[in-house]
Amino acid sequence: MQTTPRVLVVGGGLAGLVAARHLAGGGADVTLLERDETVGGRVRTLERDGYRFDRGFQVLFPAYPAVRRELDLEALDLRRFTSGATIARPGRRSVLADPRQRPDAIPATLLNRDITMGDRLRVARLWWELRGTDPNDVFGDAREEDVSIERYLRERGFSDGFVDEFVAPFYGGITLDRSLSTSSRVFEYTFATLAAGGAAVPARGMEAIPAQLGDRVRDAGGALETDVEVTSVSRDESTATVETADETTRDADAVVVATDPPAARELTGLESIPTDARGCVTQYYALPDETDLETGKRLVLNALEDEGPNHVVPHSAAAPEYAPADATLISATYLGCEVQRTSKRSDTSRGAETSDAELAERTRRALESWYPERRFDGLEALHTDRIPFAQFDQPPGIYDRLPNARDPDGPIYLAGDYTRWSSIQGAMGSGRDAAQAVLEDLSR
Repeated sequence: MQTTPRVLVVGGGLAGLVAARHLAGGGADVTLLERDETVGGRVRTLERDGYRFDRGFQVLFPAYPAVRRELDLEALDLRRFTSGATIARPGRRSVLADPRQRPDAIPATLLNRDITMGDRLRVARLWWELRGTDPNDVFGDAREEDVSIERYLRERGFSDGFVDEFVAPFYGGITLDRSLSTSSRVFEYTFATLAAGGAAVPARGMEAIPAQLGDRVRDAGGALETDVEVTSVSRDESTATVETADETTRDADAVVVATDPPAARELTGLESIPTDARGCVTQYYALPDETDLETGKRLVLNALEDEGPNHVVPHSAAAPEYAPADATLISATYLGCEVQRTSKRSDTSRGAETSDAELAERTRRALESWYPERRFDGLEALHTDRIPFAQFDQPPGIYDRLPNARDPDGPIYLAGDYTRWSSIQGAMGSGRDAAQAVLEDLSR
């Protein structure tokens, strides 16, 4: 590059932050424009009255390659969940644990009558087959037929009980799709990643991740501007122009569109950007300090697809910094944004939005059903997040139809998990892809 190129990044989520950092590190004059007051996109944390509420159920998989490359994990001061889960149903609970991580849970896992010995052996075989999985191999083009998670597991001989009562709620939390109609490629990659490094949250909440990335953008010489909403992006042969809500325009040698999928489609006109959404509602609660869910740092999974939540997370047990010293913080996540009444193999039904009070009552009833030996009258709803677009829908075959960084015409590029797959890994990887494409094209 003979002169310093000017690049604008539209959107301050994980993809935009990673793109801005690598662009600045590559010698470009970079400004990131974010419409909200802070960067982070979908990865945010609200702090109130000594509690930390992440925006919906979010965890970090430390074994993601992009996470290890882009973040200082030690500085995030991670708090780790215990692998496995407590599987809950009316009147009883059972434990499924990773014996490599918790040898003391081996007896409870072996005595779990809900999981057959054959299922245990199939899990071990699958882990052996998928260990060290490369995401480029999983999501690449040279692949056998892509199928749903459900079909993938059935074809490998897993029992109905294991699929319906463990995998469905567990992957309901990961893909927001309890029906297991999501691509099996997501299952393969996340299964291997979880086996390699588990799940965790930063002690200061998930927003510590974009905060660290923002610092790295500034350290590389990039600029971050918040409260700036971009309303249009246009181009000629060599120049891109963005217009903002205050009707000002800015010219650049390149623009990276790193917004959410609906906004990216509107700004670029690309029909290949997926906008079919998976949503959820996460509600946070305080419990009386003496209340013990007896799950440690494991998630509690709802084995039945009923009116209760898909899963419950013991936040303060895993990360004590999420609550005051004398408080217990948990959350319950319901799939679908409106919630309504769930039914077999469906996320929601039509109708008016379920109120926060009704969701809290459903959670209380579910807990009392799973823990018949105690009452949950002290359950106090603290905060509710309704997230209509938490992920884009990922049915089998979708990865062959996703756009890439260079798909917009002219000096406009894309960065977002919708160019790879819906995840923190996908978002961060896409940011690096976009930056490399811009730097390569501008250097010619």
